[in-house]
Amino acid sequence: MKNQQRWILLVCMALLAGVALGGILAYGRFGAQRPGGDSMNDTRFMVDHVRQVSDKPFDEVAAAFEQQLGRFDPEVYRSLAANGDVNETKAWIEAMVGPSGFMLFATNNHGALLRLAGQKRKAVQYVVGNPLFALQMTQHDIRASLYAPLRVLLYENEEGKTCLEYDQPSSLFGQFGDERITATATMLDRKLAGLVAVATR
Repeated sequence: MKNQQRWILLVCMALLAGVALGGILAYGRFGAQRPGGDSMNDTRFMVDHVRQVSDKPFDEVAAAFEQQLGRFDPEVYRSLAANGDVNETKAWIEAMVGPSGFMLFATNNHGALLRLAGQKRKAVQYVVGNPLFALQMTQHDIRASLYAPLRVLLYENEEGKTCLEYDQPSSLFGQFGDERITATATMLDRKLAGLVAVATR
């Protein structure tokens, strides 16, 4: 009698587990919906993070870093939107490039923002890139524009040393699995490493 009760209990547990698993699979397939009806698709990928520490003062590193950058003029995009000449626009973009091959799009002073929390430290996020490099990737997969332009953080750590950090482009863009994109991203690795080396030496 006890064996029969155990058998019935095991069968019930197996049926319940099957129902629960089926519900999970069904939800994963049909339940996660975004507005518009498209299924949400989450993926994971590994990112290589680079950190360079320098004994040079923050302000010196910042000045050396910025000297290697050209300045982006957003008017170039308005020109393209207004059907401006493609060759002239390309020449315009090329003229904006600094010695590093990059230009500065924006800065975000996170050090100033930290004062709202009562902290006093130096920290600036740089948004850098080159629209022509971005185009080499986005023409093959528009999703590459998620990471173009790139971001570099310059800050002073607790020991007073100056740090530069960024996510390695090849690891960001490598998720798309396109050799044409990867080739450009690997070139960006070298250029970004060169820019940081010049700023910190």
